[in-house]
Order: sequence, then structure tokens, then C-alpha cells
Amino acid sequence: MTELKLDADIGCPADKVFDLITDFGGQERWLAPSSSFRGTTVISPGPVALGTKYRESEPFGVRNGTVTEFERPAKVTFHQPMTIKLHAGTIDVTVRYTLTANAGSTHVTRVVTLGVPWSLKLFQPVLVSAFRKESKRTLLALKAYAGQQTG
Repeated sequence: MTELKLDADIGCPADKVFDLITDFGGQERWLAPSSSFRGTTVISPGPVALGTKYRESEPFGVRNGTVTEFERPAKVTFHQPMTIKLHAGTIDVTVRYTLTANAGSTHVTRVVTLGVPWSLKLFQPVLVSAFRKESKRTLLALKAYAGQQTG
């Protein structure tokens, strides 16, 4: 397993940051599409909560995810195994956000854990680099948008 950890301090209360992260329908307000992220389709009815199912598609595969931890406003975890096209294998992906409220801001830790199957080990450095780049892009976008919001 490979673990990618990034942190950011965001000038916004933790509950507002948490709501942005878990608002799948409103992600386009703060997170532009990229080559690795085209948006989230919610499969489960109702607001995002523990057990919510969703799907994210990209050119290389599909992530069918589930919210596996939901403790507003401190923690949310998404388990989203990514099935690679052409039957090349499945990358086990878990994304966990931990939010720590500070005076007037929130410290956000994003940890992405990757389990790369044997069939893709040769490509692991490229995959890890792509996930690191997307993780950094996501945190920077969240920080920029949430930091503009008023408490």
C-alpha cells in the first residue's frame, strides 16, 4: 500500500469545509474537471451520508465508491476502488479527510491510500504521481474556494 498525505490550512470553519467535501452535487463550484476527475455521480438517494454510493469516471477507468466514515465535521472517508479499462486490474483507493478546527480556520489532512495490483506494478510510479498531483490540485482548489467563504 502507498499512502499520500497532504495538509492545508483553510480560512473557513470546519463544518463549512466538511459540507463542501461531501456535497457531490456542488463540487463543480470549487473543483474544476481534470484529466483524472470528471465529476461525481451520486447513486444513492438523499444527502451524502455513511453508506452513500457514488461513481466517478475518467479515461482510464471507473471508481465506484462508498462513504465508509462520516463524522461531521471532523472526518469523512471514501473507499473508491478504481476498475481500470481493458481488464487491467483494480486499484484499491481510499481517500480520508480529517478536519481539525482552529481559531477561525481548519487544518485539513487528506490521505490517499493506494493498493496497486500486481498486473499494474510496472506502472505504479506513474499512477502514484498522477494520484499525488490530483490530490494536491483538489486540496488547493478546496483551500482557494473555502477560504473565500465567510464564517
